[in-house]
Amino acid sequence: MDLPTLPTNTSDNSDSLDNGGPSSTLNDNAQTNDIAQTSESNVSVPDSTGLEQLSTEPDNSAQTIDPSAIILAEALTDKAISWQIHNCKIIKKTVTQDLPLPFLYHYDSLDGAIKQTHPLTPELLLQFNTPMSAHEAAKLIGIDDALLTSPWHVKVIGSLVVFSEALQLAVRMHWTNTGKETQQIYTKDAADAIIAAFKDWQFFGRVDVLYKNNKQTLISIDAQNANTQALPAESLLTIDASSDYQQLLATHALAVIVKLEANKAELPWFDKAILARIE
Repeated sequence: MDLPTLPTNTSDNSDSLDNGGPSSTLNDNAQTNDIAQTSESNVSVPDSTGLEQLSTEPDNSAQTIDPSAIILAEALTDKAISWQIHNCKIIKKTVTQDLPLPFLYHYDSLDGAIKQTHPLTPELLLQFNTPMSAHEAAKLIGIDDALLTSPWHVKVIGSLVVFSEALQLAVRMHWTNTGKETQQIYTKDAADAIIAAFKDWQFFGRVDVLYKNNKQTLISIDAQNANTQALPAESLLTIDASSDYQQLLATHALAVIVKLEANKAELPWFDKAILARIE
C-alpha cells in the first residue's frame, strides 16, 4: 500500500499530525470484536476522512519504506551520486595561547627529566585543577618560563552545503575540530596548530534540508531505528519538496551525522573543502 503522508519538520520546528489514527478508526468495542474475529492480521478500515488506514495496536505498528524513496542518510553516503560542496565557510574561530589551563595540563607537558628534578609535592597536587597561565605554572613549579610551552587553543566552527543537481537536494551541515571549548595543540606556530587540530574534524549540531524534487519521495529515518527495515511510523519523516530549507528534528539530524562520520573516509569532498577553508 502507499506510504501515508508523514509530518514534515519545517524551519519553524512546527509539527502537524492528523487527529485520526489507528485507535480512532474503530467506533466501539463491538466493531473491534467483529474485526478481531474475522482475522488476527491487520485489516483496512475507513477513518473519519473516508481514507483507508491499517488498524493496528499502537505498540506493534510498523511502516515499510517505499522502495523508490530516497533515504537521506543513505543518499549522502552514496559515492555513485555526484555530490558537490558549496558555501563552505568559517562561522567562529579561536586560535590563541592566552587562555588558562588547569595546572595538571602544564605539568604533564614538561619533559621527563624536568619532572624528575621537580617532582609533584603535596602543595602542587592541591593546584592540579586550578586554571592558570604557563607563566604562573612555571613560577609555581619553580622553573624558567622557557621550559614550559604554552599550547595553542584551537576551536573552529563552520558550515557547508552539500548538494546534488540530479536529486535537486541540498543539505546544510556544521563542522568543528572539537566538541570541547577548545583543543590544546603543542606546535610552534598557529598555522601548524590549526592543521593538527583538523586531522580529526567532525560534523555536529543542526542539519537543514532543501529539497526541490516533487517527483520522488525523500525520507529520513531517525537515529534509533536507522538499521531496521520495518519501522514505527513515527521513526519516518517525509521531507516535502520546498523552496526553503527545513530543519531536521534532532534524532534525524543525529542519524545523518552518525552515517556520515562512519563513512567520512570514503567521502573525500568534505575533507577537501574544509581543509581548503581553514588554511
